[in-house]
Amino acid sequence: APVGTAQPILERFVHEKRFWIYKKLAEKDALRSPKVSKEFVNGEGFPYLGRSYRLLLVDDQDEPIKLIKGRFRLRRSDVPQAKTCFITWYIDHARPWIAHRISEHADRLGKQPTGLEVRDLGFRWGSCGKSGGLNFHWATILLPPSIVEYVVVHELVHLLEPNHTPEFWTRIERVMPDYETRKEWLAENGAGYLAL
Repeated sequence: APVGTAQPILERFVHEKRFWIYKKLAEKDALRSPKVSKEFVNGEGFPYLGRSYRLLLVDDQDEPIKLIKGRFRLRRSDVPQAKTCFITWYIDHARPWIAHRISEHADRLGKQPTGLEVRDLGFRWGSCGKSGGLNFHWATILLPPSIVEYVVVHELVHLLEPNHTPEFWTRIERVMPDYETRKEWLAENGAGYLAL
């Protein structure tokens, strides 16, 4: 609040925004809830684009990890560094998938990003750099396709509107009329996809 704002004005603002405040506190609490860590054993499920694929440990293959016939196949010799192998695989598969969605929507918005990076962003799904580059958390590719698409559009719109102003949400709605449903799904379910 601006310095010197009267206490009654602050109290009225907080009272009017209490539902939003409680919702945001609940979302933060959900992000802090204990994560279920994955075990790299036969049959364990690992997500990719909203679906769960069972793990199969194999003795020999030319790459540490592959997705073949609906199963993730991981070389037994790579189990000690399996988390790194999975993250590398997700990053490698996220880049082209996200790049394709960016190209679909960037033309409609009339703005192209200067670059694309997929990496660990902590608790953020995406970010838009000051130079116009877009960054996405590697775990974004674990989400259902419609939710990944929402994250992509969200970051693309930041190229035009850096802050979450009413105009920002209006621009998203023009591209994705059901964005609120997707946004809410991400707030309620997203934290569970960050556990690996």
